Amino acid sequence: MLKSIYRLAIELTNHKFSSMAVKHFASSKLSKRFIPSFAKVYNINIEEMQEKIDTFPTLQQFFIRNLKPHVRPIDSGKNSIVSPVDAVIEKKGTITDALQLRAKGIDYSVGEMLSDPELAKKYMGGSYMVLYLSPSHYHKIHTPISGNVTKQWTLGGKSYPVNQMGLKYGKEPLAKNYRRLTEIEHNGKHVVVVKVGAMFVNSIELTHESEQLVKGEEMAYFSFGSTVILLFEKDGFMMEDTLKEKEEVRVGQRIGTWLS
Repeated sequence: MLKSIYRLAIELTNHKFSSMAVKHFASSKLSKRFIPSFAKVYNINIEEMQEKIDTFPTLQQFFIRNLKPHVRPIDSGKNSIVSPVDAVIEKKGTITDALQLRAKGIDYSVGEMLSDPELAKKYMGGSYMVLYLSPSHYHKIHTPISGNVTKQWTLGGKSYPVNQMGLKYGKEPLAKNYRRLTEIEHNGKHVVVVKVGAMFVNSIELTHESEQLVKGEEMAYFSFGSTVILLFEKDGFMMEDTLKEKEEVRVGQRIGTWLS
């Protein structure tokens, strides 16, 4: 019963007023009493948390919790790409010559996702990975590889759900939702980290201050569950063969090799 209520409130709601109500409640002091049941329903590992569960003033603060140092070791391989989030691999594959990627039977335009047709051409024939964060996941976003920020921009307005139902029946949420994008250059090749808002998660907060990013360091966070899409240039990235769709990955886990 509780699980159904939480899912309805957090994953499926998208009406303006109900979304505002949920957001207001999650940020209120009253929400604190729901933290233990929420943690139980979503089987959250409280032993990994830096703070004690009873110290969070609101449910929203619990969502953006910190983890203890070293519980997410960062792969130290010189040319490794690591997962920027704790998430499920919703989809992975090759960006077509028509600049499209496919998720849940829907073709998404990379040009529309980036809102920059010329920039999108750079990623023709490259690779992509869609990483879905559920309410149970750690919500900080980390840098997948060390490098320099070449572009950072914000697009979209209203956000639709990005869970499995939202991807299947929604209005192309990966390409049209509110999103914040960061392009990173490393040794002449590029990756775009697309942080996609979901429902009322239009408060994607950037936390890095420098234009130089270090692999594994925090770069942003979501207030609630959402999606991160990684777009890689052609011949710039080789995905780990062992990774499968619907598999869970963690921050710092090696997901591929940088080829440049």
